[in-house]
This record gives sequence, structure tokens and C-alpha cells, in this order.
Amino acid sequence: MAATVILQPAGRCSWDEPVRIAVRGLAPRQPVTLRASLRDEKGTLFRAHARYQADAGGLLDLERVPALGGSFTGLEPMGLLWALEPEKPLVRFVKRDVQTPFAVELEVLDGHEPDAGRVLGRAVHERDFLRPGVRREPVRAGRVRATLFLPPGAGPFPGIIDLFGSGGGLCEYRASLLAGHGFAVLALAYFGFEDLPEYLDDMHLEYFEEAVDFMLQHPKVKGPNVGLLGFSKGGDLCLSMASFLKGITATVLINSCVANTIVALHYKDMIVPSLGSDIGRCTINESGLWNFLDVWDNPLEERNHPSIIPLERAQGPFLFIVGMDDHNWRSDFYAQIASERLQAHGKDRPQIIYYPGTGHCIEPAYFPPCRASVHTVLHQPIFHGGEPKAQSRAQVDAWQQIQTFFHKHLNGKKSVQCSKI
Repeated sequence: MAATVILQPAGRCSWDEPVRIAVRGLAPRQPVTLRASLRDEKGTLFRAHARYQADAGGLLDLERVPALGGSFTGLEPMGLLWALEPEKPLVRFVKRDVQTPFAVELEVLDGHEPDAGRVLGRAVHERDFLRPGVRREPVRAGRVRATLFLPPGAGPFPGIIDLFGSGGGLCEYRASLLAGHGFAVLALAYFGFEDLPEYLDDMHLEYFEEAVDFMLQHPKVKGPNVGLLGFSKGGDLCLSMASFLKGITATVLINSCVANTIVALHYKDMIVPSLGSDIGRCTINESGLWNFLDVWDNPLEERNHPSIIPLERAQGPFLFIVGMDDHNWRSDFYAQIASERLQAHGKDRPQIIYYPGTGHCIEPAYFPPCRASVHTVLHQPIFHGGEPKAQSRAQVDAWQQIQTFFHKHLNGKKSVQCSKI
């Protein structure tokens, strides 16, 4: 091997941190191909590659040199990570065991693919989902099934409850990464995990109330309130929690509906019906992917009014993260309904951030964008939308915006340190 791959930071770093990649020891103006690959816990191989040319001194610095082609083009210092694509189609990039890192293999090849030659240099870059000192504590308290992530230090820390969508199970990677930024985060399952209901059936808000009480009674959680972070179906559940439960002061919704969806929601003697839908309105594109955009009824039609969540009852502010190319539902329309409803009741309008070219699955920074995947419950290929480069930039910004919002409303801080992109 004739070249040296230089990584800064040189050791492990968190998945949501940028890494600087450079190659030293190349010939002046030498054409090379850089390849990145990793295997997830199920053995699926993810790959990305890009073609470059070294400078006059034989140095290649991805922060300064644009990619000439491959999985992406242009100046994209983190492109080899966000452009990773699964070898098997429709596999979503997720981290199932946050206690182990992903090992990314980086290779430098002589020449430009598909005619690239021998390997000139190689490095392995480990990316963690638990920053040093972050503690992971499984929670089996009453009916609550969850995992609590605590930052290093004595605390107490501002608390957040994190909910995913209709895929079910217990997803920990977003909560574990967020805990690395100073929050106590509860990744909460609500079906499809252990002794919880196997499928998404009638939901009872008392379960989520138990989770709020657990957080507020925990000695490491700074009261008297917590924040909520919800994606997709988890988002409308967070809206309901903020509207009907006490102890909630800030809520972030990622591509969520303003109405209760999929199944009825019960709380004490109240029932919020599900927004009407018709699976017959689902379309299938030329690639065989299901598009759910037209499946849902309009919440503003009078017959659907009972399903709208009365978010004007909430005690704290909202942040709506909206992908403008969301093909699972009309997130931009729902955010606008929420804004108009709050203002009609004399409340402050929510903060809404619109991301063009961004689909349904908005993940933490540097995650490979997911344009389509097989739904874990429906077992059908679902089209989520999004353009990879636009979505990758949106995810970096949204991840910072979420932290800023929670630091401001849970901790009194006004900003967080920005990542370098």
C-alpha cells in the first residue's frame, strides 16, 4: 500500500459527529476511487464510492476536493457515509444494538471505477451510538417497556420521551445519540415488543402517562416537565400526550399528522377516533413501491373533526420538522393546520421548518437517507420520498434544530454547537 488514510478524529466518534477524511502519499494529480462499506447486525452490506483527483502535492482532502462522480458529486466531506446504499434493495439503515459501533471500512483504489486498480490504502473507522459515559438502563416499570439513556455526570438532566412510528418494537438509536448531547432520553416502545400488544391496536393514553410519571419521578431527570420527540405515528401520539397529559413543556414532531391515526385513542372516558383512510387510494409506482399519500382523509372535513387532536390545550411550544417530499402523508398540510388551529385559539404559532427534497424518514445527522423500505408490519415496499443529497443536508440541520429547541425549552440554553459539514 502506497497511501495513508487520515481520519480526524483518529479514534472512535459518535455517528452524528463529522469525520474529516484525507489521503496522503498519492502521486501529484493522481486519479483515485474512495470506497466505504459496512455491514449491519443482520449482515446486510452497505456501500458507497466516489472518484477523486489528488492535488499537486499528492494530498486528497475531502473537505477541499469535490467528488467527480460515483455515489455523489461535488464537495461532500461526509458523502461516503450518507451515500451508503444497501446491497439488497429496500433495506433501511438502522442500528439495532447501540452498545456496539458500526465499523466503516474505507479503501483507496488507484484510478477511477469501474477501471480502478489495486488498493493503495485502507482504514477502519468506528462510529459509536453511545458516547463515552452515556449509560443505558433497560426500563420495566409497571407497564412501561423502554430504555433510558443518561448522559455522563451527576445530573439531573432535562428529560425527553422518544417515540417511533407504526413499525413497532423498541428503537434506541435516536435516544442514545440524543443522550450524548446532555439529555436523559427514554426510548419508549408501545407495541410489538416483549409483552406489549403484538400489533397496533386501540391505544390507551394511560400507558404513556405512566412513562411521563416514570421520567418525572426519576432522580436523574430534571423536572417539573419533560419534552417529547415523535416520528410519524409516534408524532401524533406525542401531540395527544402534550394535549391531554400534565408535565410536558416542549414537543418535536417529525413528519407527523395533526389528527389521531390508524387506531382509536382512549383516555379515561374519552375516545379520539382514527382519521378516516381508504387503502384503495394507495398507488403503486413503476418500481412496485406503495405510495400512501392519498390514503388519508382530509382532517378539515367535518366528519373527520373528532379525530383532530386539540393541541391548543398543550402547555408548551411545538417544533414541526417537515419533509416537503414526504410520500407517506401530507406533513406540510398537517403542520399548517396545527399552526392555524393554535393561532385561532390565541396561542403562539408553532415553529415549522420545511425541508425541500426531503422524504418521510428524517433521521439523525449523517444517516443514509431512506427513500423506500419494506414496512415491518405491513410487509409491503413503501415509498418514503426524498432526494439523497437534499435529505442528507436536511438531516444534519434538523438534528441540530431538535437539540436547540430542547435546550432552549427544557434547559434554558439558546443554541448548540454546530456540526461542520
